[in-house]
Amino acid sequence: NQSLYLTCTLFILGPADYLGFSKTTIFNEVYRLAGEYHAVKAQTNHEVKLSHRGRKTILTTNLKRLIEEKIKIQKWSIEQVAHVVRIAYKTIYNWIDQGLLDINVTDLPNHGIRRKRAKETRGTFSHGRSIEDRPAEISDRNTSGHFEADTVLSGKRKGQAVATFVERKSRLTIVKRLNGRDSTSMSKAILELANQLGDNLKTLTVDHGKEFANYNLIEEQTGVPLYFAHAYSPHERGGNE
Repeated sequence: NQSLYLTCTLFILGPADYLGFSKTTIFNEVYRLAGEYHAVKAQTNHEVKLSHRGRKTILTTNLKRLIEEKIKIQKWSIEQVAHVVRIAYKTIYNWIDQGLLDINVTDLPNHGIRRKRAKETRGTFSHGRSIEDRPAEISDRNTSGHFEADTVLSGKRKGQAVATFVERKSRLTIVKRLNGRDSTSMSKAILELANQLGDNLKTLTVDHGKEFANYNLIEEQTGVPLYFAHAYSPHERGGNE
């Protein structure tokens, strides 16, 4: 056995040095299959094993048929289908992009408007008072007058948006139509809200969207402090979200 091992090692060391690979790599390649080494068969074996790696798709034939029927025939939205079959709606979008589902954008009830809106990227900024500085009594929802604010885009007409203000304790919701999704329009809406509510508007918690870039002006004219939630933390403004 020792003699055989020594012979194999000497046999492999030469090609390993010549090809620039470790002897272990050459050894594994030579003995990939039982019997005499055959390059084509070894490569085929490698490709088959490689195809079995990675995460396996959960898209079965029955699931594919169900999704296509709900969307193309019953005119369900992707979000509705995803909720019923208990998978992420983005997974279904990915399957459509990959050609795994016989579904086109025109088959969707909203013709892909929701997806375009989900892909939207808007400018942000990183200044302002952090939510970490917000008093604990606000976080605990023990006192009234503390609102969360955000914007909601129209899925029908580009550029149409509303401002939403949700009072953290009572969940009172106030909605104002905006002239545009920009800092000037949002500042106008907040100044109007402050004038209407007076002392009943004590703080605002918002995100870092550019519509809140005029926070200094808003605080100066209303005396209402704005607190900014962390990026990618919608739970910090759960009522509004």
